[in-house]
Amino acid sequence: MNNSSIATFAGGCFWCMVKPFNQWSGVEKVVVGYTGGHKENPTYQEVCSKNTGHIEAVEITYDESKISYNELLDIFFKSIDPTDNDGQFGDRGETYRTAVFFHNDAQKKEAENYIHNLESSGKFDKPIAVKLLPAKPFYPAEEEHQNYYKKNKLHYNLYFKGSGRKKFIEENNYINNFDKDKLKERLSDIEYKVTQEQGTEMPFQNAYNDHFEEGIYVDVVSGKPLFSSKDKFKCSCGWPAFAKPIMETALYEKLDLSHGMHRVEVRSTSADSHLGHVFEDGPRELGGRRYCINSASLKFIPKDKMNEEGYGNYLELL
Repeated sequence: MNNSSIATFAGGCFWCMVKPFNQWSGVEKVVVGYTGGHKENPTYQEVCSKNTGHIEAVEITYDESKISYNELLDIFFKSIDPTDNDGQFGDRGETYRTAVFFHNDAQKKEAENYIHNLESSGKFDKPIAVKLLPAKPFYPAEEEHQNYYKKNKLHYNLYFKGSGRKKFIEENNYINNFDKDKLKERLSDIEYKVTQEQGTEMPFQNAYNDHFEEGIYVDVVSGKPLFSSKDKFKCSCGWPAFAKPIMETALYEKLDLSHGMHRVEVRSTSADSHLGHVFEDGPRELGGRRYCINSASLKFIPKDKMNEEGYGNYLELL
């Protein structure tokens, strides 16, 4: 049975709109291109001239049995400034305006509800400016623009930060909305100290340092998947070491100058939990990175329990 569907979003520079979706289980393909205008098969230069009516967008092919349209909406809105009516961050003008292009009545209704709830939440002082429009023909962009964040990683990272998008996303989305008192009741003392107070557990004397059972490790606060046992490796540092997260978007990094050191802190995007630090001394054959993570920030889900606990979509990782 084919469960594939299409979603189309415009969120400013399309280089920055692929990575947020590309790593989610259920997302089969993300293509950058142009839509909303009147010219057939436009080029990048023609769209930039602002004479085609098109805006930069992404077309997402996804499996409805693995990821919902509402989840895609959430990823989209957390990747943009939804209050900006004249572009996004460093990119101004009509070709960079935001929009949700719905492909059917169900998508339209879900988008309307999402926007209504976002406006009602009081998260933003200004009104939501994202347009809700019927889908029009989508024209894929030139190959050089596809998966730009992979092909030109250094330039992409500089642009992502320099445009102001990175700072906005971190300040507005990576927020711990969990009740502190309830967390104190739910978490152990060391789990609370690590995730909420940037603490560090004892090396070697922690749950997952020498743990190599098949499964996934999730954020102990939010329950969102962070790491796979497939990417865990033996390390003498005293804490669990991973070569990479399940999805880069599950984490974000911050400069940490505490204790007179220069380090890169790793935090979860789902709950803003402190997890540990990332270093560039990992095994070269695994990519060269070492995510040094506190066991107390993690909860392990064994492979044979993943379906039961709602993580069946991630079994393909193992």
